[in-house]
Amino acid sequence: MSQSENQRPRFEIFRGSDAPSLAECQCMTNEGETPNLAAALERFPEMMGSGGEQVDVPYRRPGMSLARLWVKSGFPLPLHTHDCDCLYYVVAGSIHLGNETLEAGDGFFVGSEVPYGYTAGPEGAEVLEFRATDVFNIRLKDKPVASWEKAADQIRHARERWADEAPPVRRVPEKV
Repeated sequence: MSQSENQRPRFEIFRGSDAPSLAECQCMTNEGETPNLAAALERFPEMMGSGGEQVDVPYRRPGMSLARLWVKSGFPLPLHTHDCDCLYYVVAGSIHLGNETLEAGDGFFVGSEVPYGYTAGPEGAEVLEFRATDVFNIRLKDKPVASWEKAADQIRHARERWADEAPPVRRVPEKV
């Protein structure tokens, strides 16, 4: 057994209330060029810090991380990739992923560098993100300025609603 394996904890408890934000954690780097997004941000700075998503990292150690994402109703998570495989689990609410609606108890796997994006359902969504790494990137896929402007309009119109929006209610998935 190597020294690092020997030092790795065999059992740990973590508290969600102690989770640092994704920004505080500094485990995700933004990479790639998105000139059209940059152009739209000059006109719509409210796209950043919109209040439509909150992300923290309840657990992180070398070779593993767990992020918890709360996206508010209708929040459009833009098309992007990561440099690692990701496993997602919807804890509460729902998301629209392509032609699929995923609800509490559903999930999806996305391989490294595979583009994906989703939109939160009418109640918003709480999603857990599992990764076999503690450091990863995000690469937003650029799109035409008009598309970013449309997203900015959605965000601008939702900000007031999001200010008072509570997390979605956790429900036990029903068996068929």
